[in-house]
Amino acid sequence: MKKCLFIYNPISGKGRIKKNEKLINDTLSTKYQVEVCQSMYKGNITKLILDKGENAGLIVIAGGDGTLNEVINALYKIKNKPVLGYIPSGTVNDIAHSLRIPTNIRKALNIILNGKIYEHDIFKVNDKYGMYVCCAGLFTETSYATSQASKKRLGKLAYFFHGIKKIFSTPAFPLSITFNGSVVSGKYAMLLVVNSRSIGGFIINKKAQLNDGLVDVVLIKSKKNTIPLSSIFSLAKVFLSGIPKNSTNQIQVFRTSNFSLTTLDNTIINLDGEKISNGSFIFEVIKKGVRILVP
Repeated sequence: MKKCLFIYNPISGKGRIKKNEKLINDTLSTKYQVEVCQSMYKGNITKLILDKGENAGLIVIAGGDGTLNEVINALYKIKNKPVLGYIPSGTVNDIAHSLRIPTNIRKALNIILNGKIYEHDIFKVNDKYGMYVCCAGLFTETSYATSQASKKRLGKLAYFFHGIKKIFSTPAFPLSITFNGSVVSGKYAMLLVVNSRSIGGFIINKKAQLNDGLVDVVLIKSKKNTIPLSSIFSLAKVFLSGIPKNSTNQIQVFRTSNFSLTTLDNTIINLDGEKISNGSFIFEVIKKGVRILVP
């Protein structure tokens, strides 16, 4: 019987996974030899995967998008990368929405036991790895700066209220992107690099191909140092209507597998909802870089 490492964040999803630990363990045990591990502190998931991951045929992770990001980064520190099973239990669960993995625990377990393996692209940003989004500018701080207490109390609305407070205090920033022999440069309100159907709970690219080796890059222009309403409206249009097929006066879009970006040293870079660095970076897609069970 193959070994399954089940890792979960006990505070994620208002403690829902902890309450159902026995159900999850019993269900997985019908097919695997299960070892259950709680993530007790930031970085604990990484240590667990480094210590135990290579001996597992399957790692089942329960948590939100940030938890899954830690798993992806840990997997790229070991040689033999097991298949992932995912029980979404975060606030937004963008990756789960994109992969059509339900938040219902029993249904998610059924996919883990009976689903198919999907080879999902990931991307590398300098020395960090991500799965679905990289961004800078407007709303960049929202995902990691919103308090856990607010998320428990308000759910997705907590991100909205935090983001609204920051709109008029977030400055525009200059950047230059080099890709496919071309250069794009200017002053921008937001950079959004996407390999997902869903961002922040909004469906922005229904037809996204998550294993084609390409990402969508969206740039919201800003003519001023302080972000004007026109830029905010353009960003809202992307989230409400989706990524446009072609560039407009206010929104630049292109698809690529890699690029280099130069910007100010204090520009915060967010990867899968986590702050990873400031300033310039090199971006590359790793095609079909992780195997995950889907419907």
